Amino acid sequence: MSSFVYLTPFDILTATLLICMAAAISIGLRLGLERRLLLSAARCTIQLGMVGLILDWVFNIHHPAPVVAWLVVMLLFASREAVARSKWRYAGIRFDALLTMIFSAFVVGGVITQMVIGIEPWYNPQYVIPILGMIFGNSLNGISLCLDRLIEHIRSRSDEIELLIAYGATRPEAVAEPLQTAVKTGMIPIINNMAMAGVVSLPGMMTGQILAGSPPMQAVGYQMIVMFMITAACALGAMAIATMVSRRLVSPNGMLKLDKLILKTSRS
Repeated sequence: MSSFVYLTPFDILTATLLICMAAAISIGLRLGLERRLLLSAARCTIQLGMVGLILDWVFNIHHPAPVVAWLVVMLLFASREAVARSKWRYAGIRFDALLTMIFSAFVVGGVITQMVIGIEPWYNPQYVIPILGMIFGNSLNGISLCLDRLIEHIRSRSDEIELLIAYGATRPEAVAEPLQTAVKTGMIPIINNMAMAGVVSLPGMMTGQILAGSPPMQAVGYQMIVMFMITAACALGAMAIATMVSRRLVSPNGMLKLDKLILKTSRS
């Protein structure tokens, strides 16, 4: 039995019939989504095709420079997306998101690549790029959720925070409850996903490895590592962004800087 089925361009072209099916449903129900659906499918095809060509080149170079460059590009796009998903803005938010991403990726990615898997060399793109990509992609969700929740909590409880500091509470003590609530909000989705893994659905990496011919138990092992990895990344990212936001919005003497906040409009 063949362990891997190679796809031809014709196979991929045949799969586009499924997109046509979805577009037909949109037309039949007058949803008005067919144009958006087809454009998204075309964009997906172009983007993935370009990524495949670039990664094929990076994999064959055997040098850390293109690997690091690719990771930097992913990092910049991930931090930008984390900010874009938040409905609030303040001066320095992009820097905070970027620093948070670097922190969670360095800690969690370092543990996985060097201590758990032990890849050689350290920049092996076969492992480093997918692992860091999953860390970026999942931690940005936690960061954006935590960001919005914390800002809303601080705004709604501004009087209470100022009163606590006036009575002698330190800044960390005054914002402890909003911070805890925000970090919990950022972590809940990935905790739910981890609880459902293998019961409701087979996670993406496990499915991909099985389709690629890996033994099921090896695929399960890698998926467990991935779930633990992205959970830690979400926790670290949420904690880091919450800490930085609380420092931005609450001064050591208890003054709230809510005037720094800008509500994102639908056009921004």
